[in-house]
Amino acid sequence: MIYTITLNPSIDYIVQIDQLNLGELNRMKQDYKLPGGKGINVSRVLNQLNVPNLATGFLGGFTGEFIRDWLREEGVKTGFVTVKGDTRINIKLKHGEETEINGLGPVISEKEINEFLDAMDKVTADDIVILSGSVPPSLGNDFYNRIIQICKEKQAEFMIDTTGQELLNALPNNPILIKPNHHELGELFHVQLNDVNELIPYGKKCLELGAQHVIVSMAGDGALLFTGEDVYFAEALQGELKNSVGAGDSMIAGFIGTFDKTKDPIKAFAAGVATGGATAFSTDLAEAKLIDELLPQVNITKITGRH
Repeated sequence: MIYTITLNPSIDYIVQIDQLNLGELNRMKQDYKLPGGKGINVSRVLNQLNVPNLATGFLGGFTGEFIRDWLREEGVKTGFVTVKGDTRINIKLKHGEETEINGLGPVISEKEINEFLDAMDKVTADDIVILSGSVPPSLGNDFYNRIIQICKEKQAEFMIDTTGQELLNALPNNPILIKPNHHELGELFHVQLNDVNELIPYGKKCLELGAQHVIVSMAGDGALLFTGEDVYFAEALQGELKNSVGAGDSMIAGFIGTFDKTKDPIKAFAAGVATGGATAFSTDLAEAKLIDELLPQVNITKITGRH
């Protein structure tokens, strides 16, 4: 089983307007609401890939029920802890450039925290736990580490999608995958990385620090996979960009879902590129039909070994 953990999910309220006039009445051209949160995105795409998974974390209030109902309607299995506070709403205001206004999220009580940790105690050595997204301030700075320690005790694999010091702290615990983009990789080591040749030493350094596999996404310039002694490059797929939100989460779903079945990192990388592309070319997240169409178009080349 794959567990996806979203500690601070949201309703993403997407609003399109032709022009924004501050201090005046503005009328929407179009609006829609989607379940948000990086782990939730991963679960929704895993479901398209027919990979068994459980979406968990914290949900509360009428906003939490909206997310829970949406996931159940899509057939995603859920195990969220119900909290007293309302799940947040994030506003994505589209008027040329996108402006985001993100909610803070509910305060999580100690009782609710313990209920979540008790549920995590069911994880086994056959499972993979995916940690992604922001952590509500009430959970403290070390909450991901608490979950990682449970994974280690249970001998379960884990993947973490975060940045900065939190990511560096997780590397010695041997995550099955990390997926920084090229900007985040540079920030991790306090350097500016401008091209593939500059990226390679730092991707390898992540392996040396403990990651089992590393994907570095480079938006329209493709992606790199670091695994074992080797580095692989995948060209960016060609298509009309409609949605950059969730493309990275979709890539994670494609990689982890396929790797769990095949234990082949190259096949998993190809699946990750296809699922990421399928989301980028859709108004919502990737669907199975488009993933299947894009997978044969993925072009991967080995560019270097460690030496």
